[in-house]
Amino acid sequence: MSRISIEQVKHVAHLARLAITEEEAEMFTKQLDAIITFAEQLNELDTENVPPTSHVLNMKNVMRDDVPTAGLPLEDVLKNAPDQQDGQFRVPAILE
Repeated sequence: MSRISIEQVKHVAHLARLAITEEEAEMFTKQLDAIITFAEQLNELDTENVPPTSHVLNMKNVMRDDVPTAGLPLEDVLKNAPDQQDGQFRVPAILE
């Protein structure tokens, strides 16, 4: 027995504004039923002593500490700028 009906597939397609044919609805019904079957297999696993996690891998922040350092001199920053004025980059205006 299918865990999802063809009417449910059509309803979800309608909500997603997808036009599907009868053949596609039948195909998606079978595919979604297979996905639900695989998901139900997870209920068979013993997860009693497994702590909850936010990610399947042991993740940690691998970025360096944020240490303030001196920046480049203003002359070096602006030396390749195509247009500059008063120590700032000058760009074409986009607003009137």
